[in-house]
Amino acid sequence: MQEYMPLYVYKILPSACPVREPLPDRLPVSLTDQSSGFIHLSTALQVPEALKRIYKSEPLVYVLRIPYHKVLQDICWEIADGALSEALSEEELCPHLYNGLNLGRDDVESIAVWINEHGWEKVLLQAGPWLLY
Repeated sequence: MQEYMPLYVYKILPSACPVREPLPDRLPVSLTDQSSGFIHLSTALQVPEALKRIYKSEPLVYVLRIPYHKVLQDICWEIADGALSEALSEEELCPHLYNGLNLGRDDVESIAVWINEHGWEKVLLQAGPWLLY
């Protein structure tokens, strides 16, 4: 179904869900993920749009970089609300992790903490090399 194989997928967490190191075996699950029944992830191409739309007024976010090969078997590419669609482009399909809402230390390669100073543009310029496809 999905020909596009990113190197990484990303989980964005708001400041209300602080990420501490060392990461636990299993991270707390957001209300959105709980109600959806899967973990919402983004590709590197989708992170800027998610920040600007969903986390626009968030003062700080934690971004978890997850090697795609570690979660590949549990990823379903769907539109943002979880509906399956093969008619959309790769940029419109989101990686959703269906693994029992289980994401933790063994899945995450690295963590970035980004501070929103008058918009996400400056942060995204500096983060460019870390956001890999």
